This record gives sequence, C-alpha cells and structure tokens, in this order.
Amino acid sequence: MFRNFSSQLVAAATGKEEAKKVMNPNLRSDIYTVVDQTKMWVAGTRGQPGDGVSYNAILATIQKHFPHAKLGLEAVGNAESEVAVVVGGITNMIMEYSMWESMPGGMAMRTWVDGLVAAYGKAAAGIRRDAIAKGITRGINQNTDVSLMTKDFTTRIQIISALKSGKSVRSNARRDL
Repeated sequence: MFRNFSSQLVAAATGKEEAKKVMNPNLRSDIYTVVDQTKMWVAGTRGQPGDGVSYNAILATIQKHFPHAKLGLEAVGNAESEVAVVVGGITNMIMEYSMWESMPGGMAMRTWVDGLVAAYGKAAAGIRRDAIAKGITRGINQNTDVSLMTKDFTTRIQIISALKSGKSVRSNARRDL
C-alpha cells in the first residue's frame, strides 16, 4: 500500500512522468457520467459490484483517459477488486481535471464523494457491502495516482468542504427554529 504511494510521490517530485499538454475536452462530461453510473452500480440498481460484467461501461469510460486502469482476469467477479479499480479511476479523472480547472475539480470531487457515500448507504447489507467498503478504501489508497494532485486543488477542496459544512449548519439551525 505505502510502496505504491511513496513511488508516486518520488515520481512526482523528480518529474519522471511527463504531464499532458492539453486537457481532453470530454473529461468533465465523462466524469459526471461515470459518477452517475457508479452511484447506481454501487447501490445495486443497475448491476452490482461482483457480478463480473456491469462495471464494463464505467471502466471503458475511465480507460479513455487512463488506459492503464485494468482489471485482471483473476479479479473479475470480485466485488472488492471491481470497486477498487472504478473508484481509483474516477478519482484519477477528477484529479486530472483539477490540474486544469481547480475549483470545478474540487466541486466534482465533492460531488463524487457525496455520491459514493449515498450509494454505499443504499447498498444491501452483508458480505457484498463489506467488499464494497474494502474496495473503496483500496481504490483510494492503492489505485489513486497522487502525483495528479496539485496545491490549488487541495486548497479548493478545503474551501468547498467548509462552504458545504456551513450550508448544512444553517439548514439544521433553520429546522430547529
């Protein structure tokens, strides 16, 4: 887990990986498309993690931007592995987007996290739900490329989180009146 993280940090610091010069014009729309598809997939309303086939449309969209995002044959049908590849791929797409547009990237990340939490809450309880939780954690820890993160993006995420927290506090205060 930490070996992958540390090697990505070293690569980012030394500049071994060459950055793309132009943002793909479909990246933003693809992000919101896969976020919506993944919410339904994780919740089990359109296929379900671990069935071995329903993640293919999501993965195909991710692979347009990150061709290295793949699932080995031994992992097909394994809910944890499927979720990990999808979560890592979407997170990478959003971080790539944030390199070009940090504030919209921060909003996309907030939308992604909120949607993932809501979808996980709707997932059926049991072994599959536990596998989904492990897959989400693995996708963030092992499949996310931290070299895509910028200083502007992390600042924007904090601003958006603070604004969202303030909004929920105001909503709760109004409800209590």
